[in-house]
Amino acid sequence: MSCPSGQKAGWLSARCIRAAAVLLLLALTAACGCAPKIERSRIPSLSESYRPDTIVSADASGPVSFEQMIADLAEARVVYVGETHTRAADHDIQLKILKALHQERPGLCVGMEMFSRPYQQVLDQWSAGNLETVAFIRKVHWYANWKFDFGLYAGLLDFIREHRVPLYGLNIAFHVPPKVAAGGIDSLLPADEARLPAEIDLSDSGHREYVRKIFEGHHNRRLSGRHYKFAHFYQAQVLWEEVMAETVSRKRENRLMVVFTGNGHITRDFGIPSRAYRRSRAPFRTVMPVAAGRQEKLTAADYLWITPKADAAPHP
Repeated sequence: MSCPSGQKAGWLSARCIRAAAVLLLLALTAACGCAPKIERSRIPSLSESYRPDTIVSADASGPVSFEQMIADLAEARVVYVGETHTRAADHDIQLKILKALHQERPGLCVGMEMFSRPYQQVLDQWSAGNLETVAFIRKVHWYANWKFDFGLYAGLLDFIREHRVPLYGLNIAFHVPPKVAAGGIDSLLPADEARLPAEIDLSDSGHREYVRKIFEGHHNRRLSGRHYKFAHFYQAQVLWEEVMAETVSRKRENRLMVVFTGNGHITRDFGIPSRAYRRSRAPFRTVMPVAAGRQEKLTAADYLWITPKADAAPHP
């Protein structure tokens, strides 16, 4: 959630009053005869039904055009665009937003969760047009670190290289969070302690409960309770997000930064956005793709972009 005129708290309160009771219900409509099935999204309190590719504004409590959204995003200093990592539709949205913002703000830069800080030299080479795709995949150890199908991100990365957009790896070295999840921050060896951000804030009770539900859900089904404690799991999540927030704040300088990351790191501003704002006070906006069939609060992001339900690429 952004902070127009620096009035973060008042603006957020007003938006929540308007939209706190609004749920975005993403439902499928049944096909009739041989007609194709059309997925729609419904906001019950507005008594409206929306097709995929509708953009719903939390501030307006209703749909807006792509052009209206871009005009608003271009006024921010940081724009966070979420994703479900395996959904091609989400990456198409990211590329469309990047292209439009690049037209408005050609001096922008990009930050990506998918790369960690130690690979910055390789990312600089890519942005400068000095690496071919095969060499880039190998040098960033894509399938050792991020692991998801590179093809899902190829459009974004090709645009970045073609237009010489500065690209920054936001993440901490990928081997560190699993160690924290298993043994806590205090268990780290000095070499890994040196990678920690200057600030780690564990005090957000709302964020803690959000992460607890994740831990008790699908994560907890595959993590043995005897070896993983929630306190350590939460430390790992916060560490992850604090590092990315710190990188955003350090690398943005006086430019618009467009950040691509998972939806879980931007929902309700819990993860990266609020932590980066704490450091820099830079106004921001959030855009979250939401698949039909999902239920989501309208207050989860500044903009919810409704996408078709059936769209997922297999994990390699």
